[in-house]
Amino acid sequence: MSVDDVVAELRDGMTVGIGGWGSRRKPMALVTAIAKSSLKDLTVVSYGGPDVGMLCATGKVRKAVYGFVSLDSIALDPHFRKARQAGEIEVSEFDEGALQWGLYAAALRLPFLPTRAGLGSDVMSLNPELKTVTSPYHDGEDGEDAEELLAMPAIHLDVALVHMNRADRYGNTQYLGPDIYFDDLYCLAADKRYVSCERVVETSELAAGGPPQSLKINRMMVDGVIEAPGGAGFTSCVPDYGRDEAAQKAYAGGDLFVEASR
Repeated sequence: MSVDDVVAELRDGMTVGIGGWGSRRKPMALVTAIAKSSLKDLTVVSYGGPDVGMLCATGKVRKAVYGFVSLDSIALDPHFRKARQAGEIEVSEFDEGALQWGLYAAALRLPFLPTRAGLGSDVMSLNPELKTVTSPYHDGEDGEDAEELLAMPAIHLDVALVHMNRADRYGNTQYLGPDIYFDDLYCLAADKRYVSCERVVETSELAAGGPPQSLKINRMMVDGVIEAPGGAGFTSCVPDYGRDEAAQKAYAGGDLFVEASR
């Protein structure tokens, strides 16, 4: 598929999960195309970076669901910060663990998963819709009360967008950097899954190109592959390239990408 093909599949009001982590391996070619489109009222789910900031700045976001929004080497994305402080978007603010568990619950087709993440923090007060559960297996014979756990609801996605180092044309993919982040969970939690990649290769190259654990997203989890060299830039996509700090600084200052995408 092409980037434009993917954007044509999206609709106003969708819940869109965006992979990567902060300013690392974000599917920026796809994000920039959405920013330039007429789409609106999106719910964006992300361990956020410039994907969230750019889409907020261009008026695409109705609600953001996140564990953080950071540019890594720049602590806060200023475009997200502006939208958040001005009350221009709805938000669900979770910690990293609770967001992971929400995606995992959706991946497992469960309504929720119990977790300790978020308990004793403002995650509970800022998300008053969250509920707690106690273990049905605790019989109380030890004299202790059953532990109360957060029932983290599933975060179901209409669409997941992720970027990988390599993919074949069938949708088998490979990351070559230090971490999958939670891109596999995004794909498993979504109805439609689109993967941009630095290079489309033969399937045999994937097997020879890295260890088995680098092949966590397979063709059963992907609906479309987009060859997009440099498609994560200005964020990093190691080992293919690092973060373009000059471009990120320009983005943070409003001189790059945001203005170009209006």
